[in-house]
Formats: sequence, structure tokens, C-alpha cells
Amino acid sequence: MLTEQARAALVEEANALPAFHAPGVAEVYHFSEDGSIRRFAPHVPPTNPSHPAAVWAIDADHAPLYWFPRDCPRISVWARDDAQRAVLAERFGTEATRVCAFEAGWFERVRATRLHRYAFDAGSFRPWDQADGQYIADAAVHPVRVDEIDDLLALHAAAEVEVRVTPLLGALLDQVLASGLPFSCVRLRNARV
Repeated sequence: MLTEQARAALVEEANALPAFHAPGVAEVYHFSEDGSIRRFAPHVPPTNPSHPAAVWAIDADHAPLYWFPRDCPRISVWARDDAQRAVLAERFGTEATRVCAFEAGWFERVRATRLHRYAFDAGSFRPWDQADGQYIADAAVHPVRVDEIDDLLALHAAAEVEVRVTPLLGALLDQVLASGLPFSCVRLRNARV
């Protein structure tokens, strides 16, 4: 296991890299367990109180980060090119181009959760320079479509995303950080790391 100091250094190093945003993104998405939202207003996230108010959305390539119950702690690591695919295959023993992992204690909630995918015209958003595939809007936006997703594990399988269920995320987090690959950690404050 890495020390907290070593983890912090690897996270800082990763944060120094520019965020990746694919060209030509036409739609971006927000995922919620609440299917009744009609208008998304800018807000300051509690986890980033120094950021100006915004509406956050994600592109299709990075959407698997949000195919979980909102508060579920999870880690995702992925490859952008052939060289990174080789590292992902070697370090994580996978043929997938993305691995998502969550703690076993969340398994039944992941199986039972229904999500709503809110689709937005990407023209109302701009790339957020702090995270791959994430976009922000400074003004209120309205979805152009809302789709219900009732089987999150099947959604991962259809997208060929490898899903790992682990008792704790700590060792995998260390492996992800040490890999040098693009990654995301969501709601780790809820993890048993």
C-alpha cells in the first residue's frame, strides 16, 4: 500500500496533465437517480467550493464513470491509445479499454439502481480543463432527452467495460495511481479504503 504522501504526489502529478476532450462531441450527459429534473441550474459543488457555479456533464466515452448509484465509491482507469492499451493489459490483466471497480458492499445497490441519462446539446457547454471528458455550462440548461437505465451492469457489459467488485478499493487505487494511465476516482470519501 502506498503512503498517503505517495498517493498525494501521484494524484498531483496526474492533475498536472492536460484533460482530454474528444473533438466533435455533439451531446453530453448527466446521470441521476432522480428522473424529474427539467432544468439544471449552475451550482457550486460541495466537493469543490472554490469553483464558480456551473452545470457539469460528461461525454459518451467517459460516461461509464457515472453508471453507478450517486454515492457509490468507484475507481475507473482507461486507455486512450495503443501504448496505453498495452499498459492497461499488462498492469490490469484485461482486454478491455476501461476498467471500473466498486466495493462489494455496494453490489446490491448497483444491481437495483435505476438511473436517468439526461442528454444535452454540447453547444451549451465547454470542456472543463480539470477532467477528461467533462464539460461545464455557466447558465441553466434543459435536457433534450431523458432515457431510463434499469440495468447498470448490463450497460457496462454492452460497452465492453470491465467491472470489478472488490472488498476494498485501496490496493487497486494504488495500482491505478502507479500505472500512469488516465483515471477517475468518484466518491472515495464513502469508501472503506
